[in-house]
Amino acid sequence: MSWRAGPSRRSIALKPAPFDYVRPASVREACGILAEAGGGATVIAGGQTLMPLLNLRMSQPFILVDIAGIEDIQGVSAVPGGLRVGAMTRQADGLTDALLAARLPAMVMALEHVGHHQTRNRGTVGGSIALGEPAAEMPATAVALGATMEIASLRGIRQVAAADFYLGPYMTALEPDELLTGVIYPHWPEGHLILFREVARRPGDFALLGMTGAAVLENGAVARIGLAWFGMGPTPIRMVQAENALLGQALTDIDPDVVARLAVADAAPFNDHHVSAEYRRTVGHRIFRRTLREAFGLKEAA
Repeated sequence: MSWRAGPSRRSIALKPAPFDYVRPASVREACGILAEAGGGATVIAGGQTLMPLLNLRMSQPFILVDIAGIEDIQGVSAVPGGLRVGAMTRQADGLTDALLAARLPAMVMALEHVGHHQTRNRGTVGGSIALGEPAAEMPATAVALGATMEIASLRGIRQVAAADFYLGPYMTALEPDELLTGVIYPHWPEGHLILFREVARRPGDFALLGMTGAAVLENGAVARIGLAWFGMGPTPIRMVQAENALLGQALTDIDPDVVARLAVADAAPFNDHHVSAEYRRTVGHRIFRRTLREAFGLKEAA
């Protein structure tokens, strides 16, 4: 496609560069292809992010490895100590999964905010998590809930904590010959509270910033807490200071304003063409304070 802009002519490619396409039937076959490619292969799951990058030639792999046909990396299943969500589980399927709804509603809440319903029909949980978009809901929710990444290669299976998986914007601990096969979420007790809020220009847009997580209350005190920011730094950021301030505290002793300041202190907000770092700090403080009050049933200060 091309167009005229004044006296000059500009063009932009809207077709991908040539590549080989393979559709492995097993995790081992996929890992073998990735290992043989030596970094020249790219995995495609739902393709909601990759296809535009291919068409714009911002990604030019030699081999495209389509993992959509691998059955044992699809669906939600109970495992000792929690739930395993296969990497190829469609986001739309996660939203209607009865096991996920009953045992991990905090993740379902986050899924509801991922993209638009059209993209969720194709997009996968593992695809979003492996991409590592700093403003995405799924990576931050995995960090907040204490998930573990299940990673396969010809060398075997290894597990990496979500908090250690993200190294920078779109940079993860995955090696070129490795495949994310599932995400294991630890058990959260029935009735855990959901702490989620995001700020976006329009529903379905990437968030300008947001927070996600869960809490467990026992005898009027915070018995367990997991919180993370998205869109507030180069990676999902766990709110370590805020968690430490809340854990073990009676609800009557919690000052949401103080904890909100600690939460923002853990973040690394930045300027971009959407909003400023100061905007992110200010709005982050406000949404954290409001979300905490609402989730814990705390009253406004007099």
